[in-house]
Amino acid sequence: MTQDTSEACPVTSGSASVAAGGQERSDSGISTGCPVAPGGYEAPPQPLGPDSLTWKYFGDWRGLLQGPWAGSMQNMHPQLGAAVEQHSTFFRERWPRLLRSLYPIGGVVFDGSRAPTTGAEVRDYHIDIKGVDAQGRRYHALNPDVFYWAHSTFFVGTLIVAERFCGGITEAEKRQLFDEHIEWYRMYGMSMRPVPKTWEEFQEYWDHMCRNVLENNYAARAVLDLSELPKPPFAEKMPDWMWRLQRKLVAPFFVWVTVGLYDPPVRELMGYSWSARDEGLHRRFGSLVHMVFSVLPKRRRMHPRARAGWDRATGRIPADAPLVHTPARNLPPLDRRGLPMHYCPEV
Repeated sequence: MTQDTSEACPVTSGSASVAAGGQERSDSGISTGCPVAPGGYEAPPQPLGPDSLTWKYFGDWRGLLQGPWAGSMQNMHPQLGAAVEQHSTFFRERWPRLLRSLYPIGGVVFDGSRAPTTGAEVRDYHIDIKGVDAQGRRYHALNPDVFYWAHSTFFVGTLIVAERFCGGITEAEKRQLFDEHIEWYRMYGMSMRPVPKTWEEFQEYWDHMCRNVLENNYAARAVLDLSELPKPPFAEKMPDWMWRLQRKLVAPFFVWVTVGLYDPPVRELMGYSWSARDEGLHRRFGSLVHMVFSVLPKRRRMHPRARAGWDRATGRIPADAPLVHTPARNLPPLDRRGLPMHYCPEV
């Protein structure tokens, strides 16, 4: 992977206007797909709705349990790992960076008719993320292969949540989620070239990436290094000494949970072992999580952006109600808030 192969399309004239960051929108506010989908959309993509399996699993708080898995899997991609190492604020603000990202990423699924606009915004945060890694390889975050790899981890992460922490899913449901992940990906206005056409092709793609493309790099290892993990927002009032004691137990446990979610080739790549006993205990833990969450009301299990989407779809709030954005405590550092690569809503 030595070349920057991102695709681009010219910004067209006419009734469309160009938003900040190079994003083209029609008069209706729907992104046309530039700058990376040649020719833009033939028609705005159709967002997923509450009848989809993606809505059932993706916005669930249990998804945080696969957060280190998703982050490390994304960063193992050579280009994506280099981009994170050179451009991301992850190393400065682990919790805020994670928690605020959930809002726009979730919005691509749950924002209804506004989902294509949210998808274009997420895509355009990546326009200026490019460079050369330590081995002299060029990278660009809008390389379609790189962008789709990140999305594929969202899809597989959804499968993991459903299978490990939500009681399991059938082969037919996996195929349905695969079909839905394609429609989900259309929200970004990216080239569809890298997207496998069938569930079988995707399984081959995933295995190839795990065995032949991913690398054990600094950015991936950093995700798994929880030894200095700061207190999460919900534990702000906990004394520092108490958090340090808890972290000694929490950190290795979450690494163990993450290792249990890896494909065997990835465990080998990252230098981890896994026994039959580990597998049995891991599945028991997943069953316990499922049992605990099964007694919670549906809306309590949902992330705020997902909950708001559900409330709009069911008439609990108006269909045109303002989108829910991250609270101020999760905003980027002050010296980064003016940069176009950051989601930074006015709160």
